[in-house]
Amino acid sequence: MRIATWNVNSIRTRFSRVVDWMVREDVDVLAMQEIKCTPEQFPAAAFEEAGYELAIHGFSQWNGVAIASRSPIHDVATSFPGMPGFLKGEEGPDLPKEARAMGATVDGVRIWSLYVPNGRSLGDPHYTYKLDWLAALTDHTRAETSSRPELPFALMGDFNIAPFDVDNGDPAVVEGLTTHVSPPERQAFFNLENAGVTDVVRPRIPEGYTYWDYKQLKFPRNEGLRIDFILGSAKFAEAVTDASIHRNERKGDAPSDHVPVLVEVALSENDDDLPMIFG
Repeated sequence: MRIATWNVNSIRTRFSRVVDWMVREDVDVLAMQEIKCTPEQFPAAAFEEAGYELAIHGFSQWNGVAIASRSPIHDVATSFPGMPGFLKGEEGPDLPKEARAMGATVDGVRIWSLYVPNGRSLGDPHYTYKLDWLAALTDHTRAETSSRPELPFALMGDFNIAPFDVDNGDPAVVEGLTTHVSPPERQAFFNLENAGVTDVVRPRIPEGYTYWDYKQLKFPRNEGLRIDFILGSAKFAEAVTDASIHRNERKGDAPSDHVPVLVEVALSENDDDLPMIFG
């Protein structure tokens, strides 16, 4: 089973190259972020013609997540327990939830496509929102991995955090001045890993970026960030046989500023019989 994640940065602009890549790389499941459209606007026909079923969650030209799969998609969720909302200039417990999370079950594997809030700047309310969002995700992850250790469970997407110094090659991203590398953000990432998931790509690819800003020749200079991850439970991690970061997808006409991250997962036949009931 070949499972991937990709921040596509507007699926309506890039659906042809996304579908072409999925077919070329024989991808079974793709978690997408920043689709930037509603379900009605999503270019579903191209995916369906290539043999993929879709689950889509988006409200407008901002954010948005989706999952494409060759196998049936079950038990779709568009938020996790405690996920906070956000509205610029507003506070309180009833803020609207953004389209940043989608959970689904495919062939007995529980997958989340996640677009973690950017944070914007260290003093911005969006930064606090980011940390609160990650804290709620951590609580959910701990509950899932502790109550169902037999479940292959994966968090995939754009985490907007470079956890280690080796993950930051952009001289404009500086600890103490910008987001993505601040100690609280990095600690939030480590807390998530301590909740029962691990980076299943890094053991096979210790270095390499997944994002390069469009500005100032960041890609030709290789001034990138590693911020796109696949974090898997013990059951998921032990089934991973290979991983790859597809850097060449940053090249060519109208690329996303992110590239796909893919893992090969060899699950036993018994894993397909896992019950698909999630609280």
